[in-house]
Amino acid sequence: MKQPALAITTLAVLGTLAFNSHAQEGIPITVSGFGTGALTMTNSDQAEFNRVNQTSGVGKDARAGVDSNLGIQATAKLSDTISFTAQGLVRKNGNNDQFGAELAWAFAKFKLNDEFSIRVGRIGLPVYMISDVRNVGYANTMLRPPNEVYRQVTADNADGGDIIYQHSFGDSTLTAQAAIGRTKVRSPGNYYVEFKPVISTQVSLESGPFTYRLGHSRATFGIYDNASLTTLVNTAKSLGLNNVVAELPLTDIKGTFNSAGISMDYNNIIGQAEYAKRKTDTRLVQDTSSWYIMLGYRYGKFVPYYMHGDVKQDSRRSFETLPTTGPLAPLSAAVNGAIKSGLQSTNAIGLRWDFYKSAAFKIQMDRIKTRDGSGYFVNAKPGFAGSTVNVYAAGIDFVF
Repeated sequence: MKQPALAITTLAVLGTLAFNSHAQEGIPITVSGFGTGALTMTNSDQAEFNRVNQTSGVGKDARAGVDSNLGIQATAKLSDTISFTAQGLVRKNGNNDQFGAELAWAFAKFKLNDEFSIRVGRIGLPVYMISDVRNVGYANTMLRPPNEVYRQVTADNADGGDIIYQHSFGDSTLTAQAAIGRTKVRSPGNYYVEFKPVISTQVSLESGPFTYRLGHSRATFGIYDNASLTTLVNTAKSLGLNNVVAELPLTDIKGTFNSAGISMDYNNIIGQAEYAKRKTDTRLVQDTSSWYIMLGYRYGKFVPYYMHGDVKQDSRRSFETLPTTGPLAPLSAAVNGAIKSGLQSTNAIGLRWDFYKSAAFKIQMDRIKTRDGSGYFVNAKPGFAGSTVNVYAAGIDFVF
């Protein structure tokens, strides 16, 4: 069954169970939801701003697809120790420019005791500080997670399981999580990246107004059905460029992602920061260092905030041994282009207004400066490299 149909079918079944259990006072089922309705635009038509895994983005004409989504979550509590949770998500994601439904979560949870629990099924991967709520705009101060960090790992979930440990002492809570599974991410361009397995762990400490987090993820993955990369590698191989080909594997790639984060909500001062490093065995998925910091201040129901994010490439951005002139020059340019990661930095200002108990209005302006290329913009026109673009967005986040 395709993922959109699976998501809709699962939620329809849970909805029926919820109605029946309410009528018969049987299995208790809770249904909740979240969403964002937003318009996004930029001051340039030379390239398009998008989120990770979106085929297209937005230019000067405002569009709703970049930052808008809708999610529904249902949990059936079978007993004090066993429950089942499913979450369906509608958003623009993948290899087309249409809104589509996906099954984000679908797991059974077994509570072993007051401190340990196990989940089995489709689970969210704890890759980032806000992995569990990255699509829940209302749970976050900013209108969207910073692209500089949150584009580094494209997988949101995996089919497998995890174990969670949680222990409280005083005003502090320690949480540790270890997850393992496999997942396939369909990317723009109609190719896919398959992770099998992916292992993701994190440890977090909530202490008073502060939360500290460390995360480590590792995976074996491959890039499949990418015609341009496959042709590029095969051409280099046919010309005897074996030293180059050895650094461009498309399958059986080992990769790691390490991150550290901190957040605070102290005396109306709000802060959040993450630092991350990605490393892989292929120069086609570049080694990167990325980070951001956000600071805000709460004035009653208003929170003005500022964010700065940046990303740099740690792996080399060219093969120095490839010729830049002669018959191999076009191939050299293609190979060196393929091993370059998007480089950019962002300065953003925004305002959150909690105008209702379960809804918040946000406006945000990002000023994004690209370096040595088009950054993370897509569908860039010639001459765009090195440009600076303003991105404007306004939207309402809600939960129900």
